[in-house]
Amino acid sequence: MTFLELLPGSVVLAPMTKGCNLPYRRLCVELGARITTSEMTLARRLKQDRRAEFALIRRAPDEPCFGVQLAGTNPDEMGWAAALVEERGASFVDVNLGCPIDYFTSKGLGAALARQPRRVTRIVEGMKRAVTKIPVTVKIRLGWKEGHRNHLEVAQAAVDGGADAIIVHGRTREARYRFAADWDAVGEVARAVKVPVVGNGDLLFGHEAEAARQRSGCAAVMAARGALIKPWLFRECTEGYVDVGADERLAIYRRYVALALEHWGCHDRGRGQVAQFLRWHLGFWCRYAPRRADGTWPGMQERESAEFARTPLERLLGRQDEAALTWLTERLMTDEAIDPDAAPPPDEAGPSAPETLQVEG
Repeated sequence: MTFLELLPGSVVLAPMTKGCNLPYRRLCVELGARITTSEMTLARRLKQDRRAEFALIRRAPDEPCFGVQLAGTNPDEMGWAAALVEERGASFVDVNLGCPIDYFTSKGLGAALARQPRRVTRIVEGMKRAVTKIPVTVKIRLGWKEGHRNHLEVAQAAVDGGADAIIVHGRTREARYRFAADWDAVGEVARAVKVPVVGNGDLLFGHEAEAARQRSGCAAVMAARGALIKPWLFRECTEGYVDVGADERLAIYRRYVALALEHWGCHDRGRGQVAQFLRWHLGFWCRYAPRRADGTWPGMQERESAEFARTPLERLLGRQDEAALTWLTERLMTDEAIDPDAAPPPDEAGPSAPETLQVEG
């Protein structure tokens, strides 16, 4: 099935720098993801034949529907890159108008580009001319900052250029990830344009994904941090909530290590890369908490206390201090048994897990 055929009702894996590495996308597919997206890829670096950038657009054989997100400001360059990723097997190509990071916005990329709706139209037009079979989508935020929201104008500019779908992250650039996503504003876009809209923001449990879709009128939703904290979110969205215990979580984390070693290799350099990515992922996995005993649900915007832990292993996997994350990385890399009683003492420095994604396009 094509991207547009698969889209209705789907939960799409969001484009995330570092988070959307190929092994992690494969893990999400095994856990129910139907549509995956690459890390943000710079069109200019592809044009410069940068090897590292080409690695970002590689599709795994078992990805049923894989899209590449491109960032750039030049319509011809973006068109060339869109044709390239189509040739390389992408199912769709997305334009990044959401990245909030200063380094990129200072170059006019990401959220900065969304301040120029006419240029957005020209870029989408150039990409539509360049591809022959795959859809072009555009991912936007609500605007540069509160008081200067322009999501409706930018969405329409993208559609005027020929965009086949719009993806809306329900925050401004200024908000980054500090405040709850505004799903009412996402719904405004869904009602304003005549192409499918995908909503993005704060989805951590399966029932939240369906509620957000119904509330906003979106064709589908997109998961970012939620998919990093619990990659089985996709399965939960179709099969319903299951209290995933510590042993099953550990098996999922070991499966990621196996996929990562297959991708990067078991040699010293490959194992070094796997360890680096594993440590990063553990900084999100440790944030998982099940439904509370009183039937309420943890939220995305606040950290759950460790009081929910019912077993020593669950308590260990919920630790966010440097000592515990390093200890787990070392043992997962060597396939050693995880003995909670042998865990390191609490780190006096406190939590070290990342507060936010550094780049979500």
